[in-house]
Amino acid sequence: MDVLLSVLSISCYEGLIFGLLTIGVYLTFRVLSFPDLSVDATFPLGGAIAAVLIVRGVNPLVATIAAFFAGSCAGTVTGLLNTKLRITALLSGILMMVGVYSVNLRIMSGANVPLLREVNSFDLVGRLLGLKGMALSITFAAIVALVFFILLHRFLRTEIGLALRASGDNEQMIRGLGSDTDKNVLLGCAISNGLVALAGALVAQNQGFCDVGMGIGMIVMALAAVIIGEALFHPRRISSVLLACFAGTFAYRLFITIALRLGMPAGDLKMITSLLVIVALGVPYMKKRLRHEWVPPAARM
Repeated sequence: MDVLLSVLSISCYEGLIFGLLTIGVYLTFRVLSFPDLSVDATFPLGGAIAAVLIVRGVNPLVATIAAFFAGSCAGTVTGLLNTKLRITALLSGILMMVGVYSVNLRIMSGANVPLLREVNSFDLVGRLLGLKGMALSITFAAIVALVFFILLHRFLRTEIGLALRASGDNEQMIRGLGSDTDKNVLLGCAISNGLVALAGALVAQNQGFCDVGMGIGMIVMALAAVIIGEALFHPRRISSVLLACFAGTFAYRLFITIALRLGMPAGDLKMITSLLVIVALGVPYMKKRLRHEWVPPAARM
C-alpha cells in the first residue's frame, strides 16, 4: 500500500509540473500547427535562469517568474525567425534548440548548478503552509497549475485568444478578417516557451540542481502526454483540453514511474517513450486502413 501511495504521489506531482510543459507544447503543435523543437533547450533555460538567480541571492519566487519571461523571450525569437526571416517553423525550432544550448552553458558557467543548500520556492511555500516532503511538492505544484489553468482558460476565450486558436486552423481566413497572424504566432510561441521554462525552473528547484542536459527528450515526452490525453478524453472545450494535458502527463509519468519500480533500466525509457508515441500515432491510421477509408499522404514539412 505504501508503494502504491508513493507511486501515485510522485506521478501526481510530476503530472502537475510537467503538465505545464505539455500545455506549452500543445499550444504550438496543436493550436498553432507550429512544430517548435526549441522546447528541449528552453526547459533547461528556465532552470538555469532560476538556479543562477537563486544562488546570487534573488528571491526564489522572483527567480521563477524571471525564468518564465526568459522562456517567453526565447519563444519570441523562434517566432521571429519564422515570421520575419521566413525560415520554416521546424528549422526555426532546431536553430533555437542548438543556439540556446550554448546560452545555457554561458548562463550557468558550466554544465550544472547545485541548489541543495539554497532556499527555493518550495521551501518558502513550505514555511508558509507548514508542509514538507511530497505533500509540499504536490500542494505547490497544484497551486501553480491551478493559477495557469485559470489564466489560460480565460485568455484563450478572449478575442485575442480566439484569433490565436484560429490562426493554426485557417491562417488565410484570419488574415482576411483583419487579424495579424504573425503577431498571433509570436504570442503563441512566447506563452508556450514561457510555460516550458517555468516547468524547468520548478523541476530544477525541487530536484536541487539544474543540468544543461535536463531538457533532452522533453519534446517527445510532452507529445506523448498530449496524445495520451487526447486519446483518453477526446477534448472539445478549452477547459477539457487543458485538463487532458494534465491527465495525459499524469498517465505518462505514472507509466514511467511503474516501469522504473519494476527494474527497467533508465536508459531504455527514451526508447519506450518513442515507441509509445509511434503506437499512439499509428493506431488511428491503421484503424482507417482497416475500414478502407482514404487517408491523405503524410505532411513532409
